[in-house]
Amino acid sequence: MVYETLAPEEIEKKSMEIITSELNGRTWPEPKFSIVKRCIHTSADFDYADNLVFSENAEMIGVELIRKGATIVTDTKMAASGINKNRLAGYGGEVKCFISDDDVVAEAKSRNCTRATVSVEKASSIKGPLIMAVGNAPTALIALYNLIKEGKIKPGLIIGVPVGFVNVVESKEMITELDIPYIVAKGRKGGSNIAATICNAMIYYR
Repeated sequence: MVYETLAPEEIEKKSMEIITSELNGRTWPEPKFSIVKRCIHTSADFDYADNLVFSENAEMIGVELIRKGATIVTDTKMAASGINKNRLAGYGGEVKCFISDDDVVAEAKSRNCTRATVSVEKASSIKGPLIMAVGNAPTALIALYNLIKEGKIKPGLIIGVPVGFVNVVESKEMITELDIPYIVAKGRKGGSNIAATICNAMIYYR
């Protein structure tokens, strides 16, 4: 078996060339194209070329929020760990994940609800530009929907890409009904890695 020995940056460059080629001429305006390509790169799944949906100008709204020092709140430590915090900090922003905070764990247990629900409630106290990036828990999107309707939180952008089977499709559809910019992966696919990838694509955009 013959294989190429490539440096890490060459591997990514070649991967993007392969993805672009296999998209057979399909393109999107930047930074949407970069988001789509990076999601395919992360998952090796070309379905993201069709199942990623963007509200009007959502990708550039996300870029501008990041440049204004936005806080990105994730629903999992995995998503938080995948976001380039150093680059984000260069704009004055930071990543927060409350899922394992003692007060969140205790509150969720006392109310018999998910920690993701309580985490979103805790995020409502954050001041300044806010991006909510949900890659795992549909209950986080449902809680977010309800809090927005109640006027208790207003993120500048929602990344709604939870993966799974129970309330996943429904929670994503709820987000698309809101008057809040969103990037959503239709259907069952998504994940914490996809949420982080979308964030990074906007962070890296020049």
